[in-house]
Amino acid sequence: MTIDLHKTGTPASDASDWLRPERYWPSLTAATAHLDAPVGALHLGALRHNALDMLRRAHGTPIRVASKSLRVRGIVEALLAMPGYHGVLAYTLAEALWLAATVDDVVVGYPTAERAAIRRLASDPELAKRVTLMVDSPAQLDLVDAVLPPGKRESIRVCLELDASWNAPVLGHLGVRRSPVHAPEDAAALAAYIVKRPGFELVGMMAYEAQIAGVVNQPAGRPVDGAVNRWMQSRSMPELRERRGRAVAAVREIAELEFVNGGGTGSLEATAADASVTEIAAGSGIFGGHLFDGYQHFTPAPAAAWALDVVRRPSRDHATILGGGWVASGPPAGDRLPKIVWPEGLVMESREMAGEVQTPVSGDAARRMKVGDRVWLRHTKSGELAEHLNEFALVDAGEVVDTIPTYRGEGKAFL
Repeated sequence: MTIDLHKTGTPASDASDWLRPERYWPSLTAATAHLDAPVGALHLGALRHNALDMLRRAHGTPIRVASKSLRVRGIVEALLAMPGYHGVLAYTLAEALWLAATVDDVVVGYPTAERAAIRRLASDPELAKRVTLMVDSPAQLDLVDAVLPPGKRESIRVCLELDASWNAPVLGHLGVRRSPVHAPEDAAALAAYIVKRPGFELVGMMAYEAQIAGVVNQPAGRPVDGAVNRWMQSRSMPELRERRGRAVAAVREIAELEFVNGGGTGSLEATAADASVTEIAAGSGIFGGHLFDGYQHFTPAPAAAWALDVVRRPSRDHATILGGGWVASGPPAGDRLPKIVWPEGLVMESREMAGEVQTPVSGDAARRMKVGDRVWLRHTKSGELAEHLNEFALVDAGEVVDTIPTYRGEGKAFL
């Protein structure tokens, strides 16, 4: 099935279906009742709503699709068919080479040491035109040359990554530990080194402001944390905007950049306001994991979810579902776990929580559940679902209209 996110489902301005749990989740239950659990569902109206709302929030800045957060090739291709989306930010080189069979602009979001994949990239003129590697150190260039030296391979396109973290007064480093290139002068020095080195072409820059894009600013039940995060973000973004602007200007004096990438789902508005950025990478907001319920300035629809079966009743007050431990990356905490959304009133047991093979639940709803009943859950943020499911059921107008394979369903497991 070719997915057309221009036309499917509910209009983007009408989010009533997914804002009314008593209507939304029973509708998904009825639509997928004939499928054995675990059932992964993608609601096409909700997908369209999220895709269009992200474009609205980006204010005309193109969005590069972050494939790590989707891991469903058909959805990646559907987004790329929409005006406003272009190119993919992949998470491994092997994945990028696979996607490059149909996508002509793939940037690998992280440096690579995949030697077999480097050899394939460096030996194929068409792939070398379509795929860009991420670098932040001469050592990464050395590794490429060790696989195939200049003169025996294609020229390799590279993107220089600038560290977007904030060195805050008192609090210190806020952000993620990615690139060692922090100051504009460091970026210019590395750029000058790259352009003088045979066999490489500097075509882009990237700076991912994780402390803004990936940190919730209105977490449920934690008003103090929300206030602190909003304070941090309100100061970190101006610092980055000024520093990134100077770094990009310095590098542009050395190389003709095709793109400057930044941001993520949580920072679309703020990153779009940075004049030095030409595109924003985002993906998680398309599926709408529950992490994004904790943002003050937007609310994605729960377009992706999965259902598990109740298989036992260990006591009058408990039901047990088969599976459930589809946990997100990041600091171990409750917000990394899946969230039970239907039936309402189910609570995981604190001594077991979400388990690989079973998840006991209690609460008023548990007392009414029978063996064979369905429980719907939402993932936290990223590719957890596709790493456990071979396919998603595509739901539109209250019925399953088709299925679509995940990376796993296509026999791919990249990381």
